[in-house]
Amino acid sequence: MTIYLDHAATTPLRPQARDAWLAAAEVAGNASSVHAAGQEARRLLAESRERLAAVIDCDPIEVVFTSGGTESVNLALKGLWWARSPAHDVVVLPDGEHHATLDTVQWLHEHEGARVAPVPLDRLGRIPAGGFGAALPGAALATALVANNEVGTVNDAAALAGAAADAGTPLHLDAVSAFGHVPVSFRRWRGDARGRAGLVALSVSAHKIGGPVGVGAVVASRHAAITPLLHGGGQQRGLRSGTQDVAGATAFAVAAELAAAERAAESHRLAALRDRLVAGARASVPGAELLGDPDDRLPGNAHLLFPGATGETLLFLLDREGIAVSTGSACQAGVPEPSHVVRALGRADAEARQVLRITLGRTSTPADVDALLAVLPAAVERARAAS
Repeated sequence: MTIYLDHAATTPLRPQARDAWLAAAEVAGNASSVHAAGQEARRLLAESRERLAAVIDCDPIEVVFTSGGTESVNLALKGLWWARSPAHDVVVLPDGEHHATLDTVQWLHEHEGARVAPVPLDRLGRIPAGGFGAALPGAALATALVANNEVGTVNDAAALAGAAADAGTPLHLDAVSAFGHVPVSFRRWRGDARGRAGLVALSVSAHKIGGPVGVGAVVASRHAAITPLLHGGGQQRGLRSGTQDVAGATAFAVAAELAAAERAAESHRLAALRDRLVAGARASVPGAELLGDPDDRLPGNAHLLFPGATGETLLFLLDREGIAVSTGSACQAGVPEPSHVVRALGRADAEARQVLRITLGRTSTPADVDALLAVLPAAVERARAAS
């Protein structure tokens, strides 16, 4: 039986979300149809949008369901770019962003002429609000992670959004890794209480919190100018046309509510497990080092550097022992390249190849951590010898 310690890649489907998906899938109607079956589907969809909006703290009309985090990021960034004033051609892009963002901005650079203004991270993987704010004036748009998906550092989203508001620059926040694990409030970050708005779009995904794969959302401010990627039906304010996934939206809403209800207690439990894991790794493996912010980090994230041991080799050896971990983002799985996030911390290429991302979730137990720690020293020794 596999000991699963890769929850940042995807986390097991919650039974309640599975049951909600199956029940909603029995409804035969298309939510755009006017007959009774269609209106029943439409009711389920509207309720799911309201429930998810309550968790994210936004207006229901601002929730645009998508196929996942990658589509949400693409819709936000390309949509904001295409809707911009032609006088503005700069995209503010912090180092260390997820590849869904990096590759989208690269596409805008190559095909749309976007100029990129990079923002260096600090040594803990944090986006400095000062450096971020300095790059904003006159930019077409900006983007930033709420929490780094590799090293787990949590950014000051309110400060980043405030800087964007001060500069009058539309901001997208990628909350895919953060949602369900740290407090997320679109309304507060947008600046409603201050009467100013910098944040206009926020991306989330269902499968990171126990919902189904293939479902996500972008929260798009009702006042934001965003050009859609998809046309043909005008659903969801015209921002995302196509037959809507009622069952997926229903399951997403259930998973979000459950994640929100348990977040405080679960964060405390996972942080304690993570600290136990990190302490055990440091004690048993000479030179083992925790990367990212030691305090302001995702509760279940342990991103460890093992000098002299290649992460790919370690992953293979641990997998042989029935333990699933990763070397970084699952979107780059199978690509033997140094972690761009680790390099963004100022680390050498060699170090960027010597890391493991071990991530805990709601199914993780002390026994799982103990099982990893029991085989980790020998695995590192073998990986160092192989290297």
